[in-house]
Amino acid sequence: MTAPSPADDARLQPAVAAEFASLAGLLAAASDAQWDTPSMCEGWRVREVVAHLTMAARYSEEEFMTRLRRCEFDFTRVSNEVASQDASLPADELVASLRSGIMQHWTPPGGGYHGALNHVVIHGLDVTVPLGASRCPPDETIRVVLDDLTAGGGHAHFGIVINNRRLQASDLDWSHGSGPVLRGTAEDLALALCGRAVPTGRLEGEPLPRG
Repeated sequence: MTAPSPADDARLQPAVAAEFASLAGLLAAASDAQWDTPSMCEGWRVREVVAHLTMAARYSEEEFMTRLRRCEFDFTRVSNEVASQDASLPADELVASLRSGIMQHWTPPGGGYHGALNHVVIHGLDVTVPLGASRCPPDETIRVVLDDLTAGGGHAHFGIVINNRRLQASDLDWSHGSGPVLRGTAEDLALALCGRAVPTGRLEGEPLPRG
């Protein structure tokens, strides 16, 4: 797949900012019990997911690299350490991190705004689905994420295999591939492509296998 042009990538910045703002607005009114709700990221509550999602708002590149070197360049270890440590921050500080201008313009190394959009949308769903929140990214936003996870190959990072399968959204005009169909909302398909355990009954068809 051809990499997106810089102009194509940059056009996604407003969508990234909108997703962070939307999640902040929803969580600003969340109760302590809701912040402690288990997320779709195994072993993490809502507060750990938000702490992880907003690392860049609290740590400079130099501070992050210092941590990374101390952890022998194991990014997963660093992520778990930061999530565990910063989950104890007051909820209003975590919400402020979501609203930070830093996060609105943040991009992961080598990932551009496509990577940032995937990051905030998927982790946003990790939080909102267990909370039963009716948060839904705009059609164009979730379409970009689905395209990145399928045609862009993003599913492979989660060990998911989509060969010889057709994925079909039930709530917008989007599909990918051919073969036995897996059908569900765009958000649930995105979660399945990231290896999340989508609640029973929300998808129609055989689950996607892991490679």
